[in-house]
Amino acid sequence: MKTTIDRFGRLVVPRALREAAGIAPGTELEIRATDGRIEIEPAPLAVTLVKRGRLTVAVPAVSVPPLSQAEVAAALDVGRRRGRGRT
Repeated sequence: MKTTIDRFGRLVVPRALREAAGIAPGTELEIRATDGRIEIEPAPLAVTLVKRGRLTVAVPAVSVPPLSQAEVAAALDVGRRRGRGRT
């Protein structure tokens, strides 16, 4: 896909790419230049590790909405396709 940068330096990321990368309006992004390329990716969610009983869990530093059942199922499906999930 191709896009252009407008005179104000703004870049339009085509919808198909935004959807494939899971980027929605308001998503924080990290942008960097590496070896002559510009790399853009969703910023990782800041978390704190907290002991809960015998487990250590990651707790988001900011409030985030809970995942829907469809989002969890989609993430599990991606993990299975990549060989990372349970079968």
